Amino acid sequence: MLLAFTAGSVNATAFLACERFVAHVTGIVTRVGMDAGAWTLLLDSAFVLACFVIGATVATVLVKRGAPELASERAWLPLGLVTAILATVALAGQLGWFGPFGGAVESPRDFALLSILALAMGAQNAAAALRSGMAVRTTHMTGPSTDLAIGIGTMLTSSGPGRREPLAGIVMRGAKIAAFAGGAAATVPIALHAGFAAFALPAFTCAVAMLSSFVPIRLGSPLSRNTRQEIR
Repeated sequence: MLLAFTAGSVNATAFLACERFVAHVTGIVTRVGMDAGAWTLLLDSAFVLACFVIGATVATVLVKRGAPELASERAWLPLGLVTAILATVALAGQLGWFGPFGGAVESPRDFALLSILALAMGAQNAAAALRSGMAVRTTHMTGPSTDLAIGIGTMLTSSGPGRREPLAGIVMRGAKIAAFAGGAAATVPIALHAGFAAFALPAFTCAVAMLSSFVPIRLGSPLSRNTRQEIR
């Protein structure tokens, strides 16, 4: 939920900054198609798409390089990168590096902002997917909405204990969708008042998610000792 909140916040702030969404690839790919008649815009949109892919690739390398047995404990690394990127964007924006806050995409600085944010969202999405065995996505709500509907349909067409089995998935996906919308809602008043500094909010929530759920287990814990024994 914290990561969904983060993505919703980034998506809303990016839209308020330059009228483009960056957390989900569907909109970016649509822009690539719409800009096909203008080579400059096409290349710009394609580069934003490439940055999302690069971010996910970097996250995968950070998680999977080294001992495979410890891959799950390295999922915090991409989220640390995302936190640093968002915090840097907030500071750089306040210093005027991305120009004025608001308006449409008009300058290379706007595309630079979108590309950096797309890279961060790609890294976040891959980190969550890798940590959950490719079961969870946090930067777009199409899949969770579909899974929510499937869970509801399964519950409605089942009887007895079968009606309760999909409930956990329904609650989780509904909460994730609400968190994504909540991130956008919470960011709007901050962005309208503080501009680029609003990116500090998703940087904070991403950091909280990383520290609470993704940091490596303490070496003294039983689970960590078992992991070291398995490696040996």
